[in-house]
Amino acid sequence: MIGEHTDYNLGFVLPAAINKAIYFSVNRSQLEEVSTVYAIDVQQEIQFKHRDLAPLEAGSWQNYILGVVSEIIKVRGNLPGFCLSFGGDVPLGAGLSSSAALECGLCFALNELFELNLSWQEMAKISQLAEHHFVGTKCGIMDQISSLRGKKDHVMLLDCRSLDIKYFPCALVGYQIVICNSNVTHELASSAYNERRAQCEEGVAVLQSVNPEIKSLRDVSYEFLLQNKESLSEVVFKRCAYITKENDRVIEFCEALQNQNIDQLENLLYNAHSGMQHEYEITCPEIDFLVDYTRNLDQVKGSRMMGGGFGGCTINIVKDEFVDQFKSEISEAYSNRWQKDLSILDLEIGDGVQLYSR
Repeated sequence: MIGEHTDYNLGFVLPAAINKAIYFSVNRSQLEEVSTVYAIDVQQEIQFKHRDLAPLEAGSWQNYILGVVSEIIKVRGNLPGFCLSFGGDVPLGAGLSSSAALECGLCFALNELFELNLSWQEMAKISQLAEHHFVGTKCGIMDQISSLRGKKDHVMLLDCRSLDIKYFPCALVGYQIVICNSNVTHELASSAYNERRAQCEEGVAVLQSVNPEIKSLRDVSYEFLLQNKESLSEVVFKRCAYITKENDRVIEFCEALQNQNIDQLENLLYNAHSGMQHEYEITCPEIDFLVDYTRNLDQVKGSRMMGGGFGGCTINIVKDEFVDQFKSEISEAYSNRWQKDLSILDLEIGDGVQLYSR
């Protein structure tokens, strides 16, 4: 809902699981420490030994699998061989955390199959490190925890430092959440994502020289940042400014949600997008067009880019009676402007990973 790029800065986020999923069928292999994995959607198979695992070429779906197996072995010492098939309907590259769904679903399945007794915190960390070490994206932990701990009809206020979770009912009376997929594919493993993280870390290092108690941007207020603006480069200041303000927006969003203050939700969503566009600089022209299109529509109460950036989707709060008209009009406008189709996703807030049979 809100809170982008705050997770790796140990801040606050407000995610939810959705009713899109990856499904796994897994059983023990007859081969010792050798596994076979079949990706149904792309009709590709990989077989690998568990010893001396290493990443394949960048962009390979296999790296998510190999990374999870490698990280489990680091924690548990070994892992028996398994046979796995998977496929699903989570849009790839849309900012809807398909990578976390794959990582966490696999980790959960192996935990159940081999009775590894991993806690959800351990599974989240394993999945995150798989992405760090095998995919090359220095992601935070929000997506993984959303996949593991999502609760139907609720958003979760996640403290990314303590990993404490507080659930809030997501009851937008008279409104629906509409997701517009630009079909511009982002690459979370691109240098731009990791560069943003490095810039935040650079800001923290400078601010620590002023106050040694600062461990992350979670510990920095926007007022303190302004006081020390001259110590930072222009670009690092902008990155830090976005994060400090986004942390505040997450808390304000929870309060507005509890009070059903739709106008406040609207302001927070548009302000979040402006921050991503001008301070964190992770949007793209197609996404900005979709958000700007909604700004003068009384029936839309807020819009912003969602996900890691550089493409993907926008999230929109739309009046019930206007939803069909909104879908039609924004699709036509987008097609006319960019000569490409807009995909509209009908989503519900659902549960996180779950076991269907044993």
